Amino acid sequence: MFKTLSDIARLARAAWTLARHDAIFPAEYQAALPGPARFIGRLARLIAIRDRAANPGERLARALERLGPSYVKFGQVLATRADVIGADFARGLARLQDKMAPFSDAEARRILETELGRPVEESFAELDPATAAASIAQVHRARTADGRDVAVKILRPGIEERIARDISALRLGARLAEGLYGPSKRLEPKAFVETVARSLTLELDLRLEAASASELSEAAVAAGNLFIPEIDWSRTTRRVLVTEWIDAVPLTDMDAVAAAGVDREKLAADLTDAFLTTALERGVFHADMHPGNLFVDEGGRLWAVDFGIMGRLEAAERRYLAVILHGFLTKDYDRAAQAHFDAGYVPERHSRADFASALRAVAEPIFGKTAEEVAMSRVLMQLFEITDLFDMHLQPQLVLLQKTMVQVEGVCRSLSPRHNMWKASAPAVERFMRRELGPEGFARDALEDFERLRDAIRRLPETMERFAEAAERGSAKSAAPAPSRGGAMRLAGLVALAAASGALAAWAVIAAGL
Repeated sequence: MFKTLSDIARLARAAWTLARHDAIFPAEYQAALPGPARFIGRLARLIAIRDRAANPGERLARALERLGPSYVKFGQVLATRADVIGADFARGLARLQDKMAPFSDAEARRILETELGRPVEESFAELDPATAAASIAQVHRARTADGRDVAVKILRPGIEERIARDISALRLGARLAEGLYGPSKRLEPKAFVETVARSLTLELDLRLEAASASELSEAAVAAGNLFIPEIDWSRTTRRVLVTEWIDAVPLTDMDAVAAAGVDREKLAADLTDAFLTTALERGVFHADMHPGNLFVDEGGRLWAVDFGIMGRLEAAERRYLAVILHGFLTKDYDRAAQAHFDAGYVPERHSRADFASALRAVAEPIFGKTAEEVAMSRVLMQLFEITDLFDMHLQPQLVLLQKTMVQVEGVCRSLSPRHNMWKASAPAVERFMRRELGPEGFARDALEDFERLRDAIRRLPETMERFAEAAERGSAKSAAPAPSRGGAMRLAGLVALAAASGALAAWAVIAAGL
């Protein structure tokens, strides 16, 4: 009972903050709202902060920033659902900033000693005050006894308990939303809150962030133009993450980037290529590429930090993405449309020709335009706008990638206003297409299929023996359940695979003798 009352109090505080920013039922959407919602919206605006310059998405972002880390994460995840909340809200939420005053150096030292199990002086010869602080953690510069400069990330004290309380309140809010307002079910509030909860749980264990950094570092080798700080595993725990310190300029400071004499167009091209190469080649990408997480050193090398939000793509999703981008780049809309159907994102009841025509309507307006007029973010937003027409469903990781592509394009445009992300994407896409869908990819797929075939054949005698033993024990009804139609089909498939393997082996022998 007390917990429920506490959750209600937290929801009331959240509602008050949202109302103060005119972010519950925004004035801009009054005409489209039902009567009760319009009435509540008018009441809320009586107490609203008089800030009419911002759009509704930006006002919502400001309200979430005031509410704290759980709500900031809620907004970050919500920003990936432009197909549900609309482009204006998605753009506003993409600007979410997570900054807080740092906690004391004494508290930081206490946490370090508890986590590392020894006095701070035994771990670090020097420990500077916090250089950056957010709602979940803050970062200090330090120096080890052997003279290495390192970055020390420390979780904020009490953050686990605060997030647990916020998530409990959000779960109550999601249940109320689904129960009291039927249309909200399209957003799936309860599932959405669980997504936020899982994401925050991962961010509260810095060992997992270290693992993500290590994974992306390996993936970045394929790109050759993205660098990740090395992890100091000996000083990394659940609440402390230690990496090498990077002497570099953040991309939030464009004046410093310009003063460093960096080739900004090349840096923008490197960022685009690195993002797509890691996503396509290794199926992993940094999913929070705002300027504060990106740096350039004096050698012009691009560095990324903060790996709390990572995206991952399965092989099928990577091929789908490559075919789609390649289809847009080459104007092969039929192939791009076919990729949507092959992936199961568009139901078969729809016309491929109609869908190809819709893709053409999205892409054709960008051709012949100058770089300043071509925005991948706008094209992707338009692509999402056709989802309702064709009952299209994209996997969450692809939507996360879309959101990150919009972030990347924004950073690239700040580096070089003439940066054309479509053109910069071409090398990474073409490399992947040659490797995965050309002769090399065909040969690799054939080998993988043959290995699966070999394993299936090896299991065939065991499978047949099990059926024989069941038959010997009596009738199928009394001794063992009869194989289902699916089971019978699988058995027939195994037999067919055995026959196919014989044919493949014979082909290999003949080919070897030619």
